[in-house]
Amino acid sequence: MGILSGYRVLDCSIAMAGPFAAQRLGDLGADVIKVEPVGGEWQRHVAAGGARGNRVNVSFLSLNRNKRSLAIDLKSAEGKAILFDLVRGADIFLQNYRPGVARRLGLDYESLAAVNARIVYVSMSGYGESGPYVNRPGQDLVLQGLSGAMLSAGRAGEPPTPAGQYLVDAVAAYTAFEGALAALLHRERTGEGQKVEVNMLDAIATLQMQELSIFTVAHKPQLRSAEPHAHVYIRAPYGAFATSDGYIIVAFPPLKKFGALIGEPSFAGMDEEIDGWSRRDEVFARTRERLKLRSTREWLDLFAANDIWSGPVYGYADLLADPQIAHNGTFVEYDHPTEGRVRTPGFPIRFARTPATVARGAPLAGQHTREILRELGHDNADIDALIARGVLAETIL
Repeated sequence: MGILSGYRVLDCSIAMAGPFAAQRLGDLGADVIKVEPVGGEWQRHVAAGGARGNRVNVSFLSLNRNKRSLAIDLKSAEGKAILFDLVRGADIFLQNYRPGVARRLGLDYESLAAVNARIVYVSMSGYGESGPYVNRPGQDLVLQGLSGAMLSAGRAGEPPTPAGQYLVDAVAAYTAFEGALAALLHRERTGEGQKVEVNMLDAIATLQMQELSIFTVAHKPQLRSAEPHAHVYIRAPYGAFATSDGYIIVAFPPLKKFGALIGEPSFAGMDEEIDGWSRRDEVFARTRERLKLRSTREWLDLFAANDIWSGPVYGYADLLADPQIAHNGTFVEYDHPTEGRVRTPGFPIRFARTPATVARGAPLAGQHTREILRELGHDNADIDALIARGVLAETIL
């Protein structure tokens, strides 16, 4: 039994941020019903990396485990009536429609709260529900560019440096997950439901709490250097450096001690905080030249023995083979009815009494339509008629 067992979530979101947040709730035991169009959610038809799978592409598979699928036409009066039946018994409603769409569909907070005042209504958007950017597309890379984060690493004069993952989508998902849990806790204490608004722009801005405060409070400019320094606000050496056979990470070591280890005597007379910042290109370049002379393993062993912060540069194959990843149980494995054995990152929080589990893999579109409608009191004849009229869709394994 998960910590959220007994709670019901209606997931009306698409793409990554919303489904990822809802999946987190499902991992903790909530009954998550994915409410999607009769043709299936958008993400079913877009395969990142071309990983299409058998009947479920990997993008959708990764973001929609522990859910049941209800395929329904919400533009029809009958479909909307069914959804409102579900709302009456739901605890959390999550949507990331474009601003204004929920109201046009009659699925805004006020409409749902009128039938269930205890509902926790999580509304996700790209930039907020009002303002000059309200109609802009809330896409991850676009928001990375707007966030300022791309200019906190890399060389001056070179193109901005995007994150190597869908960073804004992920942090927005975690923000929505936290918001839903906090509002649910408030409801358990007071009986009051409420609307929770999360937007991707604010999520990625607040993720940079330290960096932006350095700029706003200390008035330190965001100056990229000539060398590929890993962060504009951290002293050198700080970054990924080539070795004789690969790469190694070095993170702001004590300069005198570090210089002695790598054979760079010029570091002995430098002040870490002053010179490590003002002469960071020089420090970076001299570090780079020294580290090329030995292998990654040799440097890692030497630095570990001398308490220098360092580490390897992994690809995904290396990550999967890492002993700490194995020890932590970071990845979970389960059998999917159409995609076979699935290995994927699990839930990152450990609960001593109520652990997260994978009860089911990502559903096919409408796989649980009949099951969910029966729970609402509809018999098979009624369900068959709704399917025939296009109000519902189902997939039978």
